[in-house]
Amino acid sequence: METRVVAVDGLGGAGKSTFAERLVRELGGARVVHTDDFASWEDPIDWWPLLLERVLRPLAENRSASFVPNPWGGPPKREVLLEPGGFVVLEGVTASREAFRPYLTYAVWIETPRDVRLRRGLERDGEAMRAQWEAWMAAEDSYLAQERPDLRADAVVLGDR
Repeated sequence: METRVVAVDGLGGAGKSTFAERLVRELGGARVVHTDDFASWEDPIDWWPLLLERVLRPLAENRSASFVPNPWGGPPKREVLLEPGGFVVLEGVTASREAFRPYLTYAVWIETPRDVRLRRGLERDGEAMRAQWEAWMAAEDSYLAQERPDLRADAVVLGDR
């Protein structure tokens, strides 16, 4: 049974989660894996080998995938189990990175202006998180410059509309 993975990529605060929620409904209840389940404030970009090992490769090999989401400083989270088949929406920053491309059926890039993204992030996380947001955005800028996922996406959606 083939698993089709649709990446919803974009930078922090772009509107990826909102778009992914709608996509899940349109796909009839697809399962979602968030890159935030693997990333952290300390490691916003370079956590990807774990997602590749724990989720994308097993599903591509028609095997079950499992992982324990990062709790982001909260209580420990329960293990997530994904059976192969159907659609999986891979949502989050770097979801369409080059290393994931062989496993993706389709990639969407959510394009949103920087000031809108920062405002959304601070509204969600609070002004006290500004320094972390600025550091996170610098790491994202590096990803964008190196990999240009916006140019490789199958579709680009404006996240500020």
